[in-house]
Amino acid sequence: MSSSSPTPGTNQSWGGRFSEPTDAFVERFTASVDFDRRLALQDIQGSIAHATMLARVGVLTDAERDAIVAGLTEIRGEIERGEFQWSVKLEDVHMNIEARLTDKIGVTGKKLHTGRSRNDQVATDIRLFLRDEIDVVEGELARLRAGLIELAEREADTIMPGFTHLQTAQPVTFGHHLLAWQEMLARDHERLLDCRRRVNVMPLGAAALAGTTYPIDRHVTAELLGFERPAENSLDAVSDRDFAIEFASFASILLMHLSRMSEELVLWTSAQFDFIDLPDRFCTGSSIMPQKKNPDVPELVRGKTGRVYGHLMGLLTLMKSQPLAYNKDNQEDKEPLFDTLDTVRDCLKAFADMVPAIEARKANMHEAARRGFSTATDLADYLVRRGVAFRDAHEIVGQSVAFGIREKKDLSEMSLDELRQFSEVIEADVFEVLTLEGSVAARNHIGGTAPDQVRAAASRAREALANLGR
Repeated sequence: MSSSSPTPGTNQSWGGRFSEPTDAFVERFTASVDFDRRLALQDIQGSIAHATMLARVGVLTDAERDAIVAGLTEIRGEIERGEFQWSVKLEDVHMNIEARLTDKIGVTGKKLHTGRSRNDQVATDIRLFLRDEIDVVEGELARLRAGLIELAEREADTIMPGFTHLQTAQPVTFGHHLLAWQEMLARDHERLLDCRRRVNVMPLGAAALAGTTYPIDRHVTAELLGFERPAENSLDAVSDRDFAIEFASFASILLMHLSRMSEELVLWTSAQFDFIDLPDRFCTGSSIMPQKKNPDVPELVRGKTGRVYGHLMGLLTLMKSQPLAYNKDNQEDKEPLFDTLDTVRDCLKAFADMVPAIEARKANMHEAARRGFSTATDLADYLVRRGVAFRDAHEIVGQSVAFGIREKKDLSEMSLDELRQFSEVIEADVFEVLTLEGSVAARNHIGGTAPDQVRAAASRAREALANLGR
């Protein structure tokens, strides 16, 4: 056996150093191809750009580049058609593709890896993959926001109770409430686009950790792959996984928001609230109770939130003790990132499909807002405008509410004489502020509940969504 040949049974990419094959269990334990094959198309994309750059700087001939590009293009077709044969013995997606390339075009295939390492290769692949997936997630998030805005406009006049401590507080409109959800998602949208900018930095050319002695041009490769720029430091380039952690952080905040929305949807569909109806296609029934219509979609989104939180904590823990530069630990970054992406994309799709189909039970919402003395604050404000000090007004209204509880009357149902027993400054015009419609309309300022303000806010939100990222 020549000194340049690896030991039989060892991996062709590194076996020259070893005197015995890897243990069969260790081979399976350390392999990543079962999950990192998801990076295959990005790996081929990166390899084509790398070969193109090597030819431009004279490391490969044009003929060698053309053979590599043609071979990789054929392999991409095999993968897309499901014909590619994956092997655990070749460890990962990179070596599987490179081995197949060598089978196809011979020794020229072995030249592809010139000037790079699997360290900068996988770091590049995962950034390309995440960038592509972020664009899909961004599209679903925009679709959900657009649906919320449209529904908010339709329900700008629909009165419902606003809650604090899950107790009736003041009347609002359903449209106003939906736009509160939209504001949460708008912040998430900005975080996602900000994250994408940091994802869009190219590690390729950092090689194993210290760059390469070949005369590569990293700016050419970055341009070919659509990266904003090459990474500045080779050590950091191969070991950085901040971008994955940042996406998981975005995903955790987003799922927290979707979970809060889910909780309200679950409550509102219950018989006790009966505020909204979800179409049957987003619900399931019970195997034993024929009357049941369960809001499974929001319940599952609420449940999946904890799963995404776990991935964020897992990635943070993965990176917390790693010395520079690359370590095998980083193989564990892909499964939590992949699952986070899948979960976020599916949750957003479910919500983007479901939200525009929500039907408000307007009469039930209105009746619920009428209960619970939701216009009490309006009465206090009325008294203050009549010259009563706020603390005194607060006490007067508290006494009025206590009276209403005893008599089972809402403030708007009391007679003028009944109200005047608590303050003589109250006049007949008080009933203008004690109606739900009057209460909602009175908060006619930016960010307020007045229907015209809700419509204006929806219009601004739609414009902001259209201009985001420009």
